[in-house]
Amino acid sequence: MTSASAPSLTIGMQIDAFLSNLESIPSTHLYVVVIAVSIVFSFLLLNSGRGSSMAMAMPDSERVVVKPSVGHKQKAKEGNNSDEPQPKWHILKITNYVATTAFFISVIQFASDATAYLNDSNALLSFLVIWSLLLCYFFGFFGISFVELDDFVESVPAGEQVLVDARGKPNNIQCSPDPPVKVVNIHAPATSAPVCTDPASFKRSSSSTIPANLQELSDHDIATLVIEDTIKDHQLEKLLDPHRAVTVRRLKFNALLETLGRGGDVLAELPHKHDLDYKRVLGANCEIVVGYVPIPVGMAGPVTLNGESVYIPMATTEGCLVASTNRGCKAISQGSGAISTIVGDGITRAPCIRLPSAQEAASVLLWIKEPANFLKLKESFESTTSFGKLIEASPTVAGRNVYLRLRCFSGDAMGMNMISKGSLAVIECLKAHFPNISLVALSGNMCTDKKAAAVNWIEGRGKSVVIEATIPKEVVRSTLKTSVPAIVETNINKNLIGSAMAGVVGGFNAHAANNVTAVFLATGQDPAQNVESANCISLMEETPEGDLWISCTMPSIEVGTVGGGTGLPAQASCLKVIGAKGGGVNPGDNARQLAHVVAAAVMAGELSLMAALASNSLVAAHMAHNRKPVSK
Repeated sequence: MTSASAPSLTIGMQIDAFLSNLESIPSTHLYVVVIAVSIVFSFLLLNSGRGSSMAMAMPDSERVVVKPSVGHKQKAKEGNNSDEPQPKWHILKITNYVATTAFFISVIQFASDATAYLNDSNALLSFLVIWSLLLCYFFGFFGISFVELDDFVESVPAGEQVLVDARGKPNNIQCSPDPPVKVVNIHAPATSAPVCTDPASFKRSSSSTIPANLQELSDHDIATLVIEDTIKDHQLEKLLDPHRAVTVRRLKFNALLETLGRGGDVLAELPHKHDLDYKRVLGANCEIVVGYVPIPVGMAGPVTLNGESVYIPMATTEGCLVASTNRGCKAISQGSGAISTIVGDGITRAPCIRLPSAQEAASVLLWIKEPANFLKLKESFESTTSFGKLIEASPTVAGRNVYLRLRCFSGDAMGMNMISKGSLAVIECLKAHFPNISLVALSGNMCTDKKAAAVNWIEGRGKSVVIEATIPKEVVRSTLKTSVPAIVETNINKNLIGSAMAGVVGGFNAHAANNVTAVFLATGQDPAQNVESANCISLMEETPEGDLWISCTMPSIEVGTVGGGTGLPAQASCLKVIGAKGGGVNPGDNARQLAHVVAAAVMAGELSLMAALASNSLVAAHMAHNRKPVSK
């Protein structure tokens, strides 16, 4: 018969036994142990931080200091200059040891005869004072262990940091500098009250801030007053003669554009006197020249577009257009700013080719749709251009005809000449495989160029852009002089339902063509292409917070920054204003920037005009500001 094994102790029973054993230990000894453990733990924390304590413990050969480049302010003297006194960090470490030792001695002395000290009030007070001071020291310097030495020096751009050791020599640690951060200078929204769509602008402005000797001031001084908002921009023609007002305004915008990195006299080649270099026109822009028609160029903005301030040059003879756009720019900049995205980029040309039968035409279509055969067409196309890339070839059959819609990337050029030349090479490639092909027309109107067409609205042509912004309800009331529900309702019934009832193609907007054409004329684009470039649907919604959300979707903005009219001095000057003259660093960058600016101008114009319609102030504004008697 086996004997029963001894019962095992449970965890609870073991804890009870441990507590019973603790009762046999004198309280003074237990107190000393607890205090000792606490002090050791605190001391380890105090001397194990990543900042000054860590730096003190590191050998000189491993220590790294960030040396700011010359010219940057510092919160303390540079810690890596051997000619200047350095902080005595080792003293702090010695002080830690002294304070900790004193604390241990006082605790041990108190524990040796705790009962006597507790009954002696003077002795007890002495101990409490000593402990309080030491505890204040410990807790006061507790956070220092986590302070980085680098925090004593202001941070500097990554590209300007130098790693050195404690002796001032370059450290061998290899660091990859962060990419340079682009400095963006955001200008405040225009403060001048725009005219035409703002009833408040009908009233005369106060002249209390206008200097009495204004006429005696230099043009530069007056321009400074305009920038400082001492004088309103739109008052210049009344305060000065119109010719001098233009000169002052040019100085103002040159100064503002210079802060955006546009260079010096950006508007130097934009004529404001009677001047045109006809040699520039010869063989490039016009024939049988007898003169030129001056079109006034106004400047709308700034508008915050994709995180940057942009000014928009607009050439127009329609009164109120620039002022109304300016108000829209102000509202956008007071809100979220405009965010513009390009969702498609490709100019098109659609040659019409003809075959002996519909069956042969169908066989050409099927051949083109084979990926391997498209690569042959692509190779032929791209052999004619340095920047052009054939993106797509879409054939459509109508009987014996094949309409081959070619879409290509054209860099910073608008691209019609480029794609026309490449299209001829594509036709030659097709003829090598289908000898019976005959070219009817290099453009078979399925491109579709300079005509309203559903294919551009659906498939896109040039730059396909969508732009949006959120306007706070307070800005809608104060700047646009209407309410969010009113402008949303007006947009639905006018731009959406009204346009649908009219059966428009791509015309679900208030007046997109106005702003497209004005920017086109100013920047040397083909104004006839405003037909398809002004395809736009404007959508407005009230957000859950009661603000206004607006977007403009424009699938076929056709622009370029090289070639055509962009080479003329005045138009090139306007391209400089928006930072998109000539070819970009990457092919296509400047043309895309111009497309963003066109979309921003359209959205600003839509916003302001719809606000005027919603508040029923449009007619009164035009009668007040756009009916000036013609001077004899």
